[in-house]
Amino acid sequence: MDSPRPSQSQPLPPGTGARQARPARAADELPWWRRITVPFEVLIASVVVLAMLLLTALLVYQVGTSARQAMIDASDENAQHISQLISERVHRIVDPADATIRLLAFDPIAAATSLPARLHRLPVLASLLEQNKLLSAVFIGYPDGQFLLLRPIRNAALRARLEAPAEAAYLLQSMARERGGASTVGRWSYYDAKLRLIDSAVRPEYRYDPRSRPWYADAAVQKAQVLTAPYVFFTTQEVGVTLSQPTDDGRAVLGLDVALTDLGTEIGSLRLMPRTEIAVVDPDLRVLAYPDMARVLVRSEDAGSPRLELRTLSALGVPSLQALQAMGLKAGPSHRFMADGEEWLAKVLPLTSPRWQGLQVLMAIPTRELLSGVNDNLRRQVWLSLGLIALMLPLGWLAGRRVGRSLSGLAIQAQALARFDFRRAAVRRSPVREVRALGQVMDRMSETIQEFLDITHHISAESRLDLMLSSVLFELVRATSCTAGAVYLVEPQRAGLLRTARYCEEPDHQSRYPDHLPMGHFINHGEPQPGDEHEDDDAETASHHRVLRVQLRTRDGQPLGLLVLRYRVTQGHEEGREEDVHFRAFVEKLSGTLSVAIETRSLIEGQKKLFDAVIRLMADAIDAKSPYTGGHCDRVPQLAESLMQRLCDATEGPFAPVAMTDAERYEFRLGAWLHDCGKVTSPEHIIDKATKLETLHNRIHEVRMRFEVLWRDAELDYWKQQVAGVDPVRLQRELLQRRDQLQEEFAFVARCNVGGEFMDDADVHRLAAIARQVWQRHFDDRLGLSKAETARLAPVPVRPLPANEPLLADRPEHIVPWGDRRPPVEAGNPANRWGFDMTLPAQQAHLGELHNLSIRRGTLTAEDRFRINDHIVQTIVMLSGLPFPPHLARVPSIAGSHHEKLDGTGYPRRLTSADLTLADRVMTLADIFEALTAADRPYKPPKTLSESLKIMAHMVRDRHIDPEVFRFFLESGAWRDYALQFLPEAQRDAVDVEAILASLE
Repeated sequence: MDSPRPSQSQPLPPGTGARQARPARAADELPWWRRITVPFEVLIASVVVLAMLLLTALLVYQVGTSARQAMIDASDENAQHISQLISERVHRIVDPADATIRLLAFDPIAAATSLPARLHRLPVLASLLEQNKLLSAVFIGYPDGQFLLLRPIRNAALRARLEAPAEAAYLLQSMARERGGASTVGRWSYYDAKLRLIDSAVRPEYRYDPRSRPWYADAAVQKAQVLTAPYVFFTTQEVGVTLSQPTDDGRAVLGLDVALTDLGTEIGSLRLMPRTEIAVVDPDLRVLAYPDMARVLVRSEDAGSPRLELRTLSALGVPSLQALQAMGLKAGPSHRFMADGEEWLAKVLPLTSPRWQGLQVLMAIPTRELLSGVNDNLRRQVWLSLGLIALMLPLGWLAGRRVGRSLSGLAIQAQALARFDFRRAAVRRSPVREVRALGQVMDRMSETIQEFLDITHHISAESRLDLMLSSVLFELVRATSCTAGAVYLVEPQRAGLLRTARYCEEPDHQSRYPDHLPMGHFINHGEPQPGDEHEDDDAETASHHRVLRVQLRTRDGQPLGLLVLRYRVTQGHEEGREEDVHFRAFVEKLSGTLSVAIETRSLIEGQKKLFDAVIRLMADAIDAKSPYTGGHCDRVPQLAESLMQRLCDATEGPFAPVAMTDAERYEFRLGAWLHDCGKVTSPEHIIDKATKLETLHNRIHEVRMRFEVLWRDAELDYWKQQVAGVDPVRLQRELLQRRDQLQEEFAFVARCNVGGEFMDDADVHRLAAIARQVWQRHFDDRLGLSKAETARLAPVPVRPLPANEPLLADRPEHIVPWGDRRPPVEAGNPANRWGFDMTLPAQQAHLGELHNLSIRRGTLTAEDRFRINDHIVQTIVMLSGLPFPPHLARVPSIAGSHHEKLDGTGYPRRLTSADLTLADRVMTLADIFEALTAADRPYKPPKTLSESLKIMAHMVRDRHIDPEVFRFFLESGAWRDYALQFLPEAQRDAVDVEAILASLE
């Protein structure tokens, strides 16, 4: 897009952010005494010399004290940082265990009364241990003394200690009453990684009563979560803590062992100096963490049984920490002390933890190591400073004489710049030549900074790329004192360069920059190109102007475009060539900002296009799942967007105030295209269910084969009785009657299978009578079944063959329970965080033949209907999990509310009219109209326009559709445009709009 800027001789358009250049007063207009320039007076020379002498006196003192204090302060800051890191590490160790045990408190294992029942929850315990590698064990104790513990076997040392098999991944330790016994039995069981039992044995020596343990007793008494003090785990020889908590119903107490082993290793990596000593101690001065954890653990004898304990600080054998303990462990600033004949710097910091009180981090640093570099550097600094001062004293005296008294105005202007005030200050011109030149430079600098700020503003505020480039080019030309410029962007497939912005001081010079350039101009941007010199330039003009081309590239070097600037240069001098080089380097650096802005907008636009394409791909994939509903996800968004656009364009009526920003339109468009994204989870055989017995196939064929069996049975009976001597005439008559009966009954069953608007009670009773007929099965009905079918048949007794079977039946294996896949759609379900309010069928599916054939209306059972309605639940769940930005936050609501009704009877959240926005109401109408007029549904014939609109009018009266939106839909003719685009001519019958509108009153 061509966006020329006005020349400086023309008034600037409003809103451009540009400033008119302040006209400079000519030097010849000043009085003669103002034009006199003199050298700087020697007025501040003495001040310079005194300052240098004072600096000499202070430097020696300041360097030493400040360097030492800086190192001490740095050590304090690092100590604080180390304390925070250790505290955060403690949180990272304990907090996941806290969340785990709170979740486990609601697990059914608390109510389990036998070991087999508790073993059913073994996968849950194993999953918790797998998710948190710091957990050493998870266990539960019961009030009657029973106990269950699951421990992961993660290393060879623990495997050897537990005498576990090579393939064992878990050890299960239990105290339980087995086979109805009165006393508890100790048992150890080993499981592999897939929780398959490897070995199990009773351990008579294993006697463990959880009620006698502090973790059980404290948690049971306090009825709250309890965290023990750190100690050494007997089994794993790790330092850790035990976290315990009563279960939700209070029947048992849960426990987790959390290891703190790697805390000491992490402390070792935080030392400032190689000999820095760091330790974490508890209120009893036991060492919880130290870089060498082997020194922390000590073996002791307790009642004749050896075990590991934590050493105290005094027993650790570290002289510096022992001396620190002798001085008293008091938190505060760093202080020095002597230990083992050496000076140390000590720091004691409290370890903040909401669970453990009194923990402290002790740090001791040898001052010789800490200040070794400071002392060497101090000596070098002193000698260097003395030499520089000796050199600068005479130079300072000479420089002081060059400093004048006329700097106050420039100081004021500099202070204004420091306050981000870039306006040109009205200051008196100095009679000093250098100061006057400096003032002119500062004026120009103020203007340039302001212009660069304007460039930054345009880059950040303008969303359209062409307008942003036009504004930036205008400010850039003025900031660099150029006469013209243009920006060219690389066309797709790199076919060439297309001009996007142009600015010339002289409007008649715009022809210098054509609309299109070949790609060679980008490749050879540093060389003169055709068009750099123009025939309309006279010799003097051409010699004072040059053209600069700068490549615009992405951060990874891909070509973006070309920046072209025309600027003035000094002719015929070496300084002109040097000016040209500096100017090119300046513009090339400045163009980086423009390249980033172009690339950023290109990336944003590319991501938006990719996002739209992915959404369109999802909609097409949903339509492609079913050959019958293809196009629904394409037609509904088009109708919804068309209707919403008409609402925004309305100038009168109730929708005249309706308006949408570009962001709101895009949000509505995404919601419309994603309105059925949950259908990716809907089974096609239910969505496309055209007959009542249809699952993955139409089961009417099985029913027909049973009628064939009865037909053959009738013929066999006929021949058997004829051989027995029965009257053949009567037999022939009965056979024909039986055949007619079977033909008529199957035709009736087939009609029931097709479905319709209504099925009366007489048909249901007749269907039940037909179903009671018996046919004989001679083959095993449990062969060739899937795993799921076999599981559903497991509770059903096996009948001996041959077996009599009813002609139609609802058998137990026809019931598919929810199991673990029960969706959280009921209002009282704690897992329902989306506000769903739906009635959940008793089972996932009911495939019973009589149950399906007895459907009163249509072809869907209540279970089928829920599976279809569940697509909107999945839509909301899927979209709510996406990180939409704030301007797209309502996409899940727009996409998930088109099945709600004004009277609150819709689904999935039973929203009322007060909860539904205009976007929700438009989506509801578009979805209903498309469904009524669709000609590709297998379960219903297509409806004409007039039939569809009359049905929708009835839905308006029932408060299912918004009456004002429907009235606008009729009056605007949106339905007619949709019909012309998508409906065949046979459905586009005459519609009496006035009559339909009158029926709404």
